[in-house]
Amino acid sequence: MTTTTVGDVTVRGISTGGPEHEYRQGEVRSVAASVYSDTTAPAHLSVFENAAIDRRRFAMPLEWYATPHGFGERNDAYRRVALQLAEEHARRAIEAAGWSAEDVDAVVFVSSTGVSTPSLDADLVGRLGLRTSVARLPLFGLGCAGGAAGLARAADLVRAGYEHVLLVAVELCSTTFVLDDDSAANFIGTALFADGCAAVTVGPAAGRGPELAHVLHAHSLTVPDTSWLTGWDVQDEGFRLRLAKEIPEAMAAALRPAVDDALETAGWKLDDLDAVALHPGGAKVITGYQAVLGLSDDLLDPVRTVLREHGNMSSPTVLFVLDELLRRKTTGNTLMSASGPGFALEHLLLWLP
Repeated sequence: MTTTTVGDVTVRGISTGGPEHEYRQGEVRSVAASVYSDTTAPAHLSVFENAAIDRRRFAMPLEWYATPHGFGERNDAYRRVALQLAEEHARRAIEAAGWSAEDVDAVVFVSSTGVSTPSLDADLVGRLGLRTSVARLPLFGLGCAGGAAGLARAADLVRAGYEHVLLVAVELCSTTFVLDDDSAANFIGTALFADGCAAVTVGPAAGRGPELAHVLHAHSLTVPDTSWLTGWDVQDEGFRLRLAKEIPEAMAAALRPAVDDALETAGWKLDDLDAVALHPGGAKVITGYQAVLGLSDDLLDPVRTVLREHGNMSSPTVLFVLDELLRRKTTGNTLMSASGPGFALEHLLLWLP
């Protein structure tokens, strides 16, 4: 087992959660079946049973999604609820670190499921009582990779001299639902995606506050000529999910070399890992990670737990897995990994004390 030295960036606080509307997977399936009863789409309903999800949270009541809403109305719901969640969990993460709002030097704000100019972190300045001189770094378009990428960029800011950095990743995937889209991709998205928010406070190792995790290294990979695999197709009615069937093949080809490169920066090998915080994009994604990396069921239990209890919330989900590891008092060498549009892979090496 490799002995890890403490890194120069430390996670001081974390808060995760979702909107108030929580539903069992069977309830969501029933609504989907009724909405698409006159189409050929019910043939895709088996994806709900195969998703390995028990329950999820949504921005709006379930019946809201069964009636038509224009892109503007759905985006208004995104802005309103996302800002509420961001404020709530940012406050908790700041308090968990033992900081005040005025301590925060920089905010990294990650979200890809709605549009807002200015980005929602501008509203957090007043709502949280942040200094008006706070540096803001909004990140859009990273999709499911955004939580890992956001933590890496927050660590970069700390290394650049910002002593108190707040990361917020919030996604309301449900507000992108297009009622008249009976494609297989839309059904997969409807069966998997959910809404949630994670906030993390990050500072230098020599700073103050609890020591939850040390960020050691980060590694990014964007695979050329693969942007067609996944993302949004922006149309008149809003965002339509692009989800190519070739994603598992592309991920399998890129994952192991990228992980090996990331581990090499710390002199680690896969056998040196005590824990993994992987993005649970779906049951097949987790199985793919397991097959390519040779991970045990025990290592993947926290990942499967987050998928089962929360679904795929896009960018915050991998931070929910980190929170689950911390709840379990996990220690040791940890790999954080997430993939998203690009096609991109983001990895971080963490040490949990």
